[in-house]
Amino acid sequence: MLEAKLIRIMKTYEHLMRDLRLVQGLGLSHWCIAAGYVRNHVWDYLHGYSARTPLHDVDVIYFDASDLTEESEKRYEHLLRKEVNDYNWSFKNQARMHARNREKPYASLTDAMKRWPETATAVGISLEGNDIKVTAPHGLDDLFHLVIRRSPYFTDQDDFYARIERKKWLEYWPQLKIVDE
Repeated sequence: MLEAKLIRIMKTYEHLMRDLRLVQGLGLSHWCIAAGYVRNHVWDYLHGYSARTPLHDVDVIYFDASDLTEESEKRYEHLLRKEVNDYNWSFKNQARMHARNREKPYASLTDAMKRWPETATAVGISLEGNDIKVTAPHGLDDLFHLVIRRSPYFTDQDDFYARIERKKWLEYWPQLKIVDE
């Protein structure tokens, strides 16, 4: 099962449990560490890299419709920077991202994630008690098959290709394949 494989691979990252426990300690409901934190580590692992590709940021997403202020996100970032200063923590309340994306309000964290540009990016991990939980609205096949595929909910094809170019994914991970159906 790919979910178990993802958890096994993520556990090879020495700071995983520390990072998950730090976010868990904030008391957020419906949260996960997502995007490049997970995707990059899996792609590094599948490419046989011994060193982790540097992260531009650590994306922490959560869903809280009762507090849509950006100030709350900044407060969480500040709290975790005091704990781990070598990360650029980036918190985003997915309950407010629909406004930025000019869409109808999202129903949940998973509903928001499925609208992200690439299927392999829409993967997150969190802790429930001491158990790692995986959130992947498009599944894990593309992540493990090294496929960059545009989400069916993301309609801007030009932006999809611009992101791939801007992030230099094909330079970092040359086995990746772009599939845009």
